[in-house]
Amino acid sequence: MQTGNMFTTPFGRRSLSLGMLATQARAQEIDPEASIDKWKLFRNLCEARALIGISDRALVVLNALLTFYPQAELREANGLVVFPSNVQLSLRAHGMAPATLRRHLCALVEAGLIFRKDSPNGKRYARRARVGEGGEAFGFALTPLVTRAAEFETMAEEVRSQRLQLKLMKERVTLLRRDIVKLIELGIEELLDIDWSGQYRRFRTVMDAIPRQASIDDLEPVVDGLECIHMEISNLLENRLISQNPSAKESHFERHKQNSNTKSISDLEPGFRKDQGAKTERKPEKLAVGEANDETITAIGAGKGPKREIRQVEEAKFVPIGLVRQACPQIDAYTKQGIASWSDLMAAAVVVRGMLGVSPSAYEEACDILGQENAAVAIACILERADQINSAGGYLRVLTDKAARGEFSIWPMLLAQLRANGSHVHLVAAK
Repeated sequence: MQTGNMFTTPFGRRSLSLGMLATQARAQEIDPEASIDKWKLFRNLCEARALIGISDRALVVLNALLTFYPQAELREANGLVVFPSNVQLSLRAHGMAPATLRRHLCALVEAGLIFRKDSPNGKRYARRARVGEGGEAFGFALTPLVTRAAEFETMAEEVRSQRLQLKLMKERVTLLRRDIVKLIELGIEELLDIDWSGQYRRFRTVMDAIPRQASIDDLEPVVDGLECIHMEISNLLENRLISQNPSAKESHFERHKQNSNTKSISDLEPGFRKDQGAKTERKPEKLAVGEANDETITAIGAGKGPKREIRQVEEAKFVPIGLVRQACPQIDAYTKQGIASWSDLMAAAVVVRGMLGVSPSAYEEACDILGQENAAVAIACILERADQINSAGGYLRVLTDKAARGEFSIWPMLLAQLRANGSHVHLVAAK
């Protein structure tokens, strides 16, 4: 057992600091009955490593020192000094080089986790106790670990709490990002009169501000910004839903006023009523991108008629040519001076069509169903994925057939290609 409460100084030319004296003074206040599981303590030290200010290699050395303590619990009554040689300590530290070992031992001393109790000649050993006398050991005292055990546990709990908070915040960012992207895609297809490109630019501005190694402080403004954008987009969509069904609640109350007989079969089974679930019929010119009624599909299948062209014209006007250039940069190489207008894009699409092996009949059918502008955009997107598509002509015919049934819109295809080019891409305004 250790004896005396005097300060000890290091052997040889090792310097002494006030921090070392403070560590020893605190160690002298140890409760003789205090004990702590050494491996539980070590796990807390690993958790709180950043707050304590020690490296992982220093923890490897501390782990090796703890293995030289025979008991599972650190206790003052059993003595808290270990005295391994540098050779044995290096072996248990996974073969660490002697110079590296000495450097990390100094780091543990400076961090106040251990202190040296050097012998007169600097050797590490334990003197056996004689009858009536107490033994004494010289080496590394683990006493600070016991006296600061509660402090280390508090630090570890703080780190675990921050890690959990960071995980929850990252999950929140992921959910908001997913919701915003899908809501914008829905808005682009359904609500053509809203500036969704501006909303997307705001979204990308917030996302691009996230650093590679984001902390809680970095993510807090990101979450706030995404929540604001999400709320604005949700309000836009909700207002449009309300405007499309303005009399839903009124019709509900009117039905109660019309029939006061509570045993009426029509009230008990509203699914058989003709006015149940009635929707406002929309005219063809009000159809959003990707939607079509029976008359429109019939006209598309026939390959003629003005109704087929309504959605094509609205969609082509809404797609910015700059966005096409950004999503499909490869087609720019098939023009003399680049893609500056829709005519340039359509001319380049004719050249690319032949290169991809798309038959003239397949391209003419696509122009007839999709419109010349949208067919050119489809060819540009197919060019970007040429290495992934076995038959470009067959792929274009599938898209044309889906468009004839009202199941295909050029916007989702273009946005998917935009995302495939990299998350840093911004939507550009139409020129």
